[in-house]
Amino acid sequence: MRLHRLEIQAFGPFAGAASIDFDDLSEAGLFLLSGATGAGKTSVLDAVCFALYGDVPGDRSQAKRLRSDQADATTPPRVTLEATLAGRRFRIVRSPAWERPKKRGAGTTTEPAKVTVSERVGPDWQPLSSRLDETGDLVVRLLGLDLTQFTQVAMLPQGRFQAFLRARSDERHRLLQQLFRTGRFEAVERWLRERRIALGHESAAGHQRVADVVSRVSEAAAAPLPDGVDVHDLAPAVDDDTLRGWVEACLAEAVSAREESQERLAAAGVEEQATRVSLEAARADVARRERLVAARRERDALLDRTPAHRADRARLDAARRAAVVVPWHHQAGAAGAAATRATAAADAALGAVADRLGEVPRTERLPALADRALAAAAEARAQRPHADRLAAVRRALRDNDDRRAQLADDLGRVQHERAVRPDRLAVLRADVAHARDDTRRVDVLTASAQDARSRLDAHEEVVVLRARVQEVRERWLETREQTFVLKDALLAVQRLRLDGMAAELAVALVVGGCCPVCGSGEHPAKARPAPGAPDAATEKAALNAVADAEVVEHALDQQVRELEQSLAAAEARVGDDPVTDLAERLGSLQDALAAALRSSGRLPELEARLSTDERALVDLEHRCDEILAADFRLAGERGGLTQEEATLGAQLAAVLGDHADLDAVHEAHRRTAELCRAADRAAEEARAAADGRLEADRAVAVAVSDAGFDHLADALAATLEPGALRALDGAVTRHERRLEAVTEVLRDAGPDDAAPLPDVELLDRRHVEAQARVRAAAADVSRYSARTERLAGLLDTLDDELAAWAPVRRDHGVVARLSAFVEGKSADNLLKMRLSAYVLAYRLSQVVAAANERLARMSDQRYSLEHTGQRGAGESRGGLSLLVRDDWSGESRDPATLSGGETFVVSLALALGLADVISHEAGGATLDTLFVDEGFGSLDADTLDDVMDTLDSLRDGGRVVGVVSHVAEMRDRIPTQLHVAKHRRGSTVSLRR
Repeated sequence: MRLHRLEIQAFGPFAGAASIDFDDLSEAGLFLLSGATGAGKTSVLDAVCFALYGDVPGDRSQAKRLRSDQADATTPPRVTLEATLAGRRFRIVRSPAWERPKKRGAGTTTEPAKVTVSERVGPDWQPLSSRLDETGDLVVRLLGLDLTQFTQVAMLPQGRFQAFLRARSDERHRLLQQLFRTGRFEAVERWLRERRIALGHESAAGHQRVADVVSRVSEAAAAPLPDGVDVHDLAPAVDDDTLRGWVEACLAEAVSAREESQERLAAAGVEEQATRVSLEAARADVARRERLVAARRERDALLDRTPAHRADRARLDAARRAAVVVPWHHQAGAAGAAATRATAAADAALGAVADRLGEVPRTERLPALADRALAAAAEARAQRPHADRLAAVRRALRDNDDRRAQLADDLGRVQHERAVRPDRLAVLRADVAHARDDTRRVDVLTASAQDARSRLDAHEEVVVLRARVQEVRERWLETREQTFVLKDALLAVQRLRLDGMAAELAVALVVGGCCPVCGSGEHPAKARPAPGAPDAATEKAALNAVADAEVVEHALDQQVRELEQSLAAAEARVGDDPVTDLAERLGSLQDALAAALRSSGRLPELEARLSTDERALVDLEHRCDEILAADFRLAGERGGLTQEEATLGAQLAAVLGDHADLDAVHEAHRRTAELCRAADRAAEEARAAADGRLEADRAVAVAVSDAGFDHLADALAATLEPGALRALDGAVTRHERRLEAVTEVLRDAGPDDAAPLPDVELLDRRHVEAQARVRAAAADVSRYSARTERLAGLLDTLDDELAAWAPVRRDHGVVARLSAFVEGKSADNLLKMRLSAYVLAYRLSQVVAAANERLARMSDQRYSLEHTGQRGAGESRGGLSLLVRDDWSGESRDPATLSGGETFVVSLALALGLADVISHEAGGATLDTLFVDEGFGSLDADTLDDVMDTLDSLRDGGRVVGVVSHVAEMRDRIPTQLHVAKHRRGSTVSLRR
């Protein structure tokens, strides 16, 4: 990487535009970036980093304030860098996110970060990308370094390596891990730790499953655990074979108990069957004898009822024969009643016809009368369309009259509205014209009111600015007087320090050291400082106080100038008019503007009303013509309807006669036809009913004779109710069936019926006792069978769980030992070093070797760095500790014991060594431009010479080295200088040779 040109605008302390040509600086090879404290030397390096990576190194990145506070509010911050990366020349233009004023309205808006990357191809720049992520990937790929590595390699950071030199092992571990990207080794540590934890959980789960199986075996077998076995700790003290042998022993005991209980169950079953057979035989014998005794008693009772049984059978036979006659008797009675009703109905129907016709007709004439009445009804029904048409014509006449009356009313209203509408239109047209004039006056009145308001505001602003100018001018004068006093104090301190310079040099002398004035190594009478003599710190404090006062004085002076310019501008805007006249004019303008706004606001409404009224007037003209045409049409229709009404009325009058309407005519004839037909049907039904009564009487006589009775009265006397008949039939049937049953039972009587009855209760107790022995034996068989089956299943489960647990226990042991080793917690790891620390220790040893090459030259072969794997004071782990070996004393000591200058030399050597190692680690990235941002003020002249020689050697191969320092002696040693000067308006950059 080689830098060619850097342009900065509104970035950091650079309020304006600043340009740096690194090609001019490259001719010298070594240049100095100098300037006062706070001028912006480090900001130049920040601009390079921001152009490449879009960020700045160190704590400044967290502030997120890259834009210059002194820049103009509308000037965008921008950094442009031209550099050669991997043999290709690029131009990178970056802008950070910043707040800019809104283009419209007040306030600010956020402008996002932007970037543009172009590559030089021949004489032209070819754009490559404008995306932030693509640009970052491109730079990292070409350089092979991220921002952290780049700042450690190309820009040795200010004050960072002194902290790195004196850091603890864990702090140094974090920095080296970030630089050398050894996260994969920590990933191995993390994976082993997570794997150990996961296997531990899995092993614990396996242990719990085996313990559960052992507990279930103990519960199922009702046996205690073997000696030395604890379900809470089964591994590794308990052997798997021991557990399995114990479960097999429990299973064998359960099998033996099951076989024994099965034998007892078989014997108890044989005994229970024998007692059950004896009990059933005794119960059957007792029941048989009891049935014989009951059968003899029931047979004697049945034989005693034999006469009554015969009488019941006779009554039952007579009732059954009489039941055949009863339906015919009922049918004959119904036929007689029907004949009586039919005769009465025929007489009533004939009377109704006589009442309708006014005479009693003969029955044979009734059909003809009905047909004639139906013909008259049909004629009335045929006239119904004429009646409907007549009603429709009359309704149409009424509607015609109503519509003509409505049209007359509408015509009156329309003519009245048409007469008054023109006056209203004239008023609306005048209002619209007035509103349009007010609309045109709004802009003029608004501009006039704004001008008056602006001049009034300018009056108030003049009053405020005059007071503010006076206040700030007084503060500026006070600050200027204070600055003069501080400068006088600074001159006094410098004079006193020059007077006591010999004593100050004497204080800095060490035993064996050469005097910087005479060169002697002996100091017999060193000067002593006077009480209260100022030193370098006192002078620096006085310088800082003067600088701070000058900054404040300059800021106040600039503020006075700006306020005076604002005051002059405000006075120019005021004009010659008095405030009272402007206020009165503004009031009148505001009233006129408000009235014009109200009037112009009504313009759309007035225009809409005018357009509506004009259209309404045209509509009224059309409506008047339509009403007249409709009335003429209705008058013609009424003449035709009147003629048709007269014709239809004459036709219907001939048909109606005395009736009100056709429905009444039709109903009268239809009723007459119905009465005639009903009388004819009633006469026919009366004749048929008389014939049915004669036929029923003959059927009753035949049924009485067939049933075996002489008279109908005898048959009716023998009849029984259905319930009584069923009861008598049941009694007869039961008597006969019971007599047959007891006779059948008595046939089974034998000669041993007189023997004593067996003892059923004794046999029952013996059977119950045998059943209890069977149930007890069956329960034992079931219990021991279930135990055997469960223990067999648990034995298989135990085998499965032990087989699954064994590899997990083995893997957990291996992973736990390996994890403890790589984490530095194992006794086998003598250095107590983590794996990542071991890898970083190798890298640190490379850094130390590279640093010692330069440290030997810069320290006159006195100091060298040593890397040790031992733990430092207060550290729990080692591997990354550093010691400084003093070849003059032959002892190695902690870097904290070095003086300020020695610390700087060692830190610089360590930084350069780390830069070399990272360059090789990143794939041999070539860095042709290098910056060293460290304080050189703590070095003596000889050490500074050695350091400068070392830095000068970095220029080998065309490398350009920039040294950042404000030490005055460095300006004498390095002629090519890039000077950064700070001003009230922002810092500037200039090249000095």
